[in-house]
Amino acid sequence: MDGSLTGLGDISAPGRVAGPEEGISEHELALAARNHGLPLEALRYDVTPPGLHYVLVHYDIPATDADGWRLTIGGRVLRPLSLGLDALRALPAVTRRVTLECAGNGRARLTPRPVSQPWIVEAVGTADWTGVPLTALLAEAGIAEDAVEAVFTGADHGVERGVEQDYRRGLPLTTAADPARDVLVAYAMNGAPLPPQHGSPLRLVVPGWYGMAHVKWLHDITLTDTPYTGFQQSVAYRLRQDATDPGEPVTVIAPRALMVPPGFPDFMSRTRVVRPGPVELTGRAWSGHGPVTRVEVSEDGGAAWAEAALTPDPSHPWAWSAWHTTWTATPGLRHLTVRATDTDGNVQPLTAPWNRGGFANNLVQRVEVLCTPEASATG
Repeated sequence: MDGSLTGLGDISAPGRVAGPEEGISEHELALAARNHGLPLEALRYDVTPPGLHYVLVHYDIPATDADGWRLTIGGRVLRPLSLGLDALRALPAVTRRVTLECAGNGRARLTPRPVSQPWIVEAVGTADWTGVPLTALLAEAGIAEDAVEAVFTGADHGVERGVEQDYRRGLPLTTAADPARDVLVAYAMNGAPLPPQHGSPLRLVVPGWYGMAHVKWLHDITLTDTPYTGFQQSVAYRLRQDATDPGEPVTVIAPRALMVPPGFPDFMSRTRVVRPGPVELTGRAWSGHGPVTRVEVSEDGGAAWAEAALTPDPSHPWAWSAWHTTWTATPGLRHLTVRATDTDGNVQPLTAPWNRGGFANNLVQRVEVLCTPEASATG
């Protein structure tokens, strides 16, 4: 390493946008190797197996000891708490099926491309999370009259854009203390203890919000009388058009539909191959704004649309809904496209909504499919 490096600013670059001819860098490839998305064929599962659920780790997966782990709750509370896992598990538990999506999902498809974790469309997953409602813990601690925000601290520690930090995020108490939001301090995923990469032994789950709010390796909740302005709140995860723009915070998940790519793939290009005739198309759709009310599919990249059958499950309001339709494939190259509309009338766009961080990009998915009548010879 160059001996002239003397400080954190020398090793941690500011956020930037890639140049017109700049390809994916070694650093971005390293991020992509550490983190992983959902293989789209795994959309077949109502509940994503933990190893297939998307993972984003900002720094390192910390070494945690469940036996000695404690969650502290303090700040603007009447009765500060310090709870071990046994005490948390002894409290009344709930299970919520929740779809999580990374705020940067779709970033790699933007032009110009924000330099960061290069997600395409696969940064999503759905799990059954079990734990204690945050509202119950806050009621036990007692919320002071002047408290306005809850700040959550994880055990992961690192440097980002020259700032050394623990990963820390805040939620307004209008969300954190609202029983209807179902915010959860979770210790189990799909009926088993949290895996290390998913926040073992304790994490936050904030239904309907992008993944940056779901603080992993959670060990402290502090109530404050002012809004939190730390790095992950006021610098990162902002919708801004340029570096000087203060931007708006990233919060609730925009609507998205994804398709299980039909047929079988070419190894490198991932172009799909199908035979002529009826082809079943299936997938999932979700939105943090409310239920998805319509899913539409196009075979010509969005020039014409046909409505698919949607099968929501009212018992799991925070989870994705299944959809399906039958497409009649004819020989040639087709560009299948799918889009979702939610109960608030939000519709997935055909043109990517650009911002400097590459956040909340819910551009429609497009799947290239070659319909060929003949099978190729195999060696």
